Amino acid sequence: MATTLHVTIRGRVQGVGFRYATYREANALGLTGWVRNAYDGSVEAEFAGPKESLDLMLGWCREGPPYARVSDVEVEWRDSDSKYVRFEIRG
Repeated sequence: MATTLHVTIRGRVQGVGFRYATYREANALGLTGWVRNAYDGSVEAEFAGPKESLDLMLGWCREGPPYARVSDVEVEWRDSDSKYVRFEIRG
């Protein structure tokens, strides 16, 4: 069973390249899934892959790209039979 990490990231995370930086980092770690801006000003993402890579991604999400200011990361771990084939930026 694969592991999936779902996060909601709050703070100054929209308008600072967060989604694109997340895309680059997820691809560098070999993760699949998605990232998107939420209507409430947060960024939401779901990552699938090896637990070690997911732990690294979570650490990155707590910091974000240079112009972001992360104030909170809501984390949900799930057992999953993920069918993602790549990492993508959504809406």
